[in-house]
Amino acid sequence: AGAGDPRVPDFNVENRASREISKEKPTPAPRHRTARLDAMADSPEIKEEVFRKDDRFLTLLKDVYVESRDPPVRVKDGGGEHLPSKQEEKRLTKLGHLEGLDVKKVPKGKISIVEALTLLNNHKLQPQVWTAEKIAAEYSLELKEVNSLLEFFIPFAVQEFPKETKKAITSHKPKQLT
Repeated sequence: AGAGDPRVPDFNVENRASREISKEKPTPAPRHRTARLDAMADSPEIKEEVFRKDDRFLTLLKDVYVESRDPPVRVKDGGGEHLPSKQEEKRLTKLGHLEGLDVKKVPKGKISIVEALTLLNNHKLQPQVWTAEKIAAEYSLELKEVNSLLEFFIPFAVQEFPKETKKAITSHKPKQLT
């Protein structure tokens, strides 16, 4: 397999390579000002200049004295609305057998997720017993918030299929894919 072999084409590799090497290299685009500064910051001369202490500047700095004449800053009384002004009152959760699933203490005026689902389910099953007033008293909530909760949040409903439908589902055998 060489220059005389008809099966291998002659690509003239050496001439092509020397032509590429002798080509004039493209000039790179001008660098951005910050790129030049970054490159200059890496040079040892500039690093030495930055870290060198100048005795003249140090003596001038020792003579500097700052005196503030600004009036004292007053702290506004209402400035910390987002910070609690006193320790929040907490109440124990009313979870019964679900106690291991949720938090143990909740601030008054709030409920946990499990408590919310429990009270919504109780109201759904027994609306005459679990009225909005009873829920508000039981869980230390505002009556307006409880009414909104009962109106807009609906717990999941479990639907059971009739026996005939179950038989039809179990008797149907899936087709085998081949």
